[in-house]
Amino acid sequence: MQVKIEPDLGLAVWRKSTHSGSGNGAGQPDCLEAADNIPGVVPVRDSKNPHRTALAFGPEPWAFFVRAVSMGSLKP
Repeated sequence: MQVKIEPDLGLAVWRKSTHSGSGNGAGQPDCLEAADNIPGVVPVRDSKNPHRTALAFGPEPWAFFVRAVSMGSLKP
């Protein structure tokens, strides 16, 4: 039997992405926050709605995503 352990995001230290946009046309910036102090997981949330559920990524997929963004590979 596998037991799923949920990380305690109450301990998360959130930081805003330096790649967040300057706005969505409604006067609010498009901001992503991530926490890197939770072992084994990188929680990510919308800074405009911090009370909503965060997404959680493994460290390797998150590092791949950050590299892709840094290299400009994910531009629309």
